[in-house]
Amino acid sequence: MFRLRCGGLETPGILAVMETESLVLSGRYIDLEPLEHSHADGLAAAAAVDPALYQWSPVPQGKVAATAYINTALAWRDAGSAAPFAIVRKSDRMVLGSTRFWNLERWSWPPHHPRHGRQLPDACEIGYTWLTGAAIRTAANTEAKLLMLRHAFEGWQVLRVCLHTDVRNHRSRAAIERIGGKFEGILRAHRMAADFTPRDSVRFSILAEEWPAVKERLTQRLEPA
Repeated sequence: MFRLRCGGLETPGILAVMETESLVLSGRYIDLEPLEHSHADGLAAAAAVDPALYQWSPVPQGKVAATAYINTALAWRDAGSAAPFAIVRKSDRMVLGSTRFWNLERWSWPPHHPRHGRQLPDACEIGYTWLTGAAIRTAANTEAKLLMLRHAFEGWQVLRVCLHTDVRNHRSRAAIERIGGKFEGILRAHRMAADFTPRDSVRFSILAEEWPAVKERLTQRLEPA
């Protein structure tokens, strides 16, 4: 087993070996499949529908860019710092977009603490989420978040899930608030933006004790009208 330092916290590379390569999260409307090179054509097609949607998000345009995007995601997976997915519609196996767990954090709990020696994350981030135009504001994003949050809180038993978005991305900010993300603040010049400028990020989080209410909200949103 190897560990990667991430923001001063240890992340166990064993996650990439034991779980993230084969982790499939299956729902009623979509499946989250481990991202692979076989998804490159589907990602390129999904992103090409309306490129203007992705002004504030790093979304690959074309097969070459999609392949590079997957290469980066798989390198992070192999380093133990991410678990990337393709979002696939169950009815016809169409690739709708992508998302990932990343910034997987393992905290240095002292000996004799109940969480000491865990091989699973204590906290993580959900990000790099994008959908093809026709799937925006459909059950796809709601169910993707339900599946990922359920795995994070009930499978990994994390204490916190973070979500960030470009301060200018009002659609993404509203979507995170709708699922129950709590606004924490704005991080200035936090990351490189999709337009290659220093990005101010809006930070949201969901805590373990908030998960039951968030789960109920997401489940209700998925119920047929």
